[in-house]
Amino acid sequence: MPNLEHLITRWAQGWQASRTLPPPETTKDALRIRCAQPGREFEIFALHGDEDPESLRRLATKVLAADESTWLTVTTASAATTGAALEAAGLQLVHPSETYMTIDLTRHPHHNLDPAFTSKINTEGADIKVEIHDSTGELAARGHLGLAGTDGVADRILTMPDFRRRGLGAVVMGMLATEAVARGAHTGLLVASEEGRLLYSRLGWKRVADVVIAQRPQQTQ
Repeated sequence: MPNLEHLITRWAQGWQASRTLPPPETTKDALRIRCAQPGREFEIFALHGDEDPESLRRLATKVLAADESTWLTVTTASAATTGAALEAAGLQLVHPSETYMTIDLTRHPHHNLDPAFTSKINTEGADIKVEIHDSTGELAARGHLGLAGTDGVADRILTMPDFRRRGLGAVVMGMLATEAVARGAHTGLLVASEEGRLLYSRLGWKRVADVVIAQRPQQTQ
């Protein structure tokens, strides 16, 4: 597996750009980014994955002690092994089996949009945004891509429930790739959910590593 610190740093830079987040705080163990979302005030990205168990334990302890809601994201060769280690350290899994994927954006496939829909693309700084609407103007699908050097990080790719299974996700990805290449990017990066991984695999994205996300156990009412 490629160097974990390099993978995480590259992905986090593009993800930060796509969401216009402040620069991360960097320590020897991790990157810490303020997300300012409900239930996710901060996210900590482990730089050494499961290759350094002691580092992982330190990060788990930090999440447990944090005053603000904090997620811990770990890139790993084995989601099952890392998930078990995080649970043993006292954390609760939020997303136990996501996937870090990559592609050569210059070879990304492109799909024609059904004439019943219209698309638009906007850029703001390093963020590229694609939206697809139906004939009434209702949002059918959308996605973002954050630029960081020659990397493009796809993020928040979503097809609305009433418009799924029409190929709109593939159209969004192709449009994002085209615009990213036009702006100098050539490597695509993303972290895929279990559901999203099926789409991205069909488009030629390749698995690099597993990703596990955990948090402090939530209090039940």
